Amino acid sequence: MTATRVQLATALRAAGLAWSPAKGDRFVVPDRDLDDHVFVVSDMVVDVTDAVGGPLPAFNGTIEWALDSVEAAEAIWLPREDQLRELLGSAFLRLERLDGPTPGWAVTVVGDDGERRHV
Repeated sequence: MTATRVQLATALRAAGLAWSPAKGDRFVVPDRDLDDHVFVVSDMVVDVTDAVGGPLPAFNGTIEWALDSVEAAEAIWLPREDQLRELLGSAFLRLERLDGPTPGWAVTVVGDDGERRHV
């Protein structure tokens, strides 16, 4: 995971994007020495252990015992593209890949004030 993705997610949150945690959502927990770990909201935790016959999926409950819970406001949601498209709804016009010296993405949306392009 790149720092840019977390920076973009942080900017989206600062701009007012609200998160209602749902199964499959990915998030990070900053400032707890967990910055490089991406967590996934799930109703079942499966840990893969090595067994004599090979990898063994084990249904163990919570494996991150040191982090019992975290408030959603403390976490930074990493929305997927499909979630962002859904949030934009009919305002979404297009997504463009940007090549060149600064590769990235641009999204064009339409509102009462016309089309706007965000890089």
